[in-house]
Amino acid sequence: MRVDLLVAEIGSTTTVVNAFDGIDTSNPVFIGQGQAPTSVLEGDVTIGLHSAVADLAVLLKADKIEYSKLLATSSAAGGLKMTVHGLVYDMTAKAAKEAALGAGANIHMVTAGKLRRTDLQKIKAINPNIILIAGGVDYGERDTALYNAELIANLDMDVPVLYAGNIENQEEIRLIFEETGKEKQLYIVENVYPKIDLLNVEPTRKVLQDIFEEHIIHAPGMEHIREMVSGTIIPTPGAVMEASKMLREAIGDLITIDVGGATTDIHSVTADSDEISRILIAPEPLAKRTVEGDLGVYINMKNIVEMIGIENLSKELGMSIEAIENLMDTHVPIPESPDQIIFVERLAKEAIVVSANRHAGGFRTLFAGGGKKTYAEGKDLTSVKFIIGTGGACTRLPNRVALLHEITKNHLGDKLLPKNETQILIDNDYIMASLGVLSKEHKASALRLLKKSLKIDNEV
Repeated sequence: MRVDLLVAEIGSTTTVVNAFDGIDTSNPVFIGQGQAPTSVLEGDVTIGLHSAVADLAVLLKADKIEYSKLLATSSAAGGLKMTVHGLVYDMTAKAAKEAALGAGANIHMVTAGKLRRTDLQKIKAINPNIILIAGGVDYGERDTALYNAELIANLDMDVPVLYAGNIENQEEIRLIFEETGKEKQLYIVENVYPKIDLLNVEPTRKVLQDIFEEHIIHAPGMEHIREMVSGTIIPTPGAVMEASKMLREAIGDLITIDVGGATTDIHSVTADSDEISRILIAPEPLAKRTVEGDLGVYINMKNIVEMIGIENLSKELGMSIEAIENLMDTHVPIPESPDQIIFVERLAKEAIVVSANRHAGGFRTLFAGGGKKTYAEGKDLTSVKFIIGTGGACTRLPNRVALLHEITKNHLGDKLLPKNETQILIDNDYIMASLGVLSKEHKASALRLLKKSLKIDNEV
């Protein structure tokens, strides 16, 4: 059987392959999905890829699957591991961090100011895929970024380094890396924080994804990735962000929520309302991603149970504490029994509400010379029109729509959350990440397929 295109999502444990046909026509079609264990630990990720394609063939009752192109997203081999180094934490370091998260990175370290010996030891221990240096508005402070660049260039590491700081430093940064023989590791992009209260994160995000694609083949187990993947490769969270940005252009401001086994990711693509922008303390990016490493319904299940309280959970679910403890002891990645489903839905509800509250900004009351004034800080979600659910929990649990609607119930409090009338949409085919990478090469088809999965009119 021949199809136009496959998109692989290479996860840390599972590789999923989605098949699409009719690409670049008025009616592109999602055909089916195969999956297999990821084979990074076997030293060759293509073993798992071949197995997932074989699984797809079985599903489609075909002898084999032939395809014109294979694209991929990847969070295998630790995903996109990064360290970020800026000047002032609330300014350039934060801007660099926002750019890295939006590109789909897993940030393992953020520093502000001049690096210390202990910082350099941590960088070497982390062994990041990319190091990001920022610092100083354009034509402002120069020394910190130059000092940090000198230290990083002299590390005994073969790691790509992206400079996104003060424009005045660019030539000197080049010289530093040329003198250490590492000019091929250096990438330079526009300043992420060119002026006070101005973020410029998109150029950095784009280059980060380009660097990831260029260097992912060097990750353990990923060396043979180009033997099968002929098109674009980007980090899986970055692909979800790409799909969210594409969809926002078509239907309006939105947030995408992905509750996973280990983490909960939220991607918001929305502008500040006029009312909030007038009292906002510091700028926020149009597209923002947060990842909550303690909120997962499988690996981090016990964390969520502790947040709720086992006694409260017992009362809410109408089960004995012993029954709850038994559910915890026999917890599985995909719930099957009615009690397991009820249990996971309550965990997912907590993950959704807590992660949304962490992602959203809020109001602060400050005392100044003129008396008490109210300001806003953080991301404003009050203009959001749509909440998109993707990932296993938000696309497969029976009460997924009601669970996602929970975050709109507190919009009149002190958090800048979506309003009650916000519409809930579900990625029914569970293909949003695949469509994010597909949008890099076939944007119109990716948008049509995403609207089909969300069951919204193509004219919306």
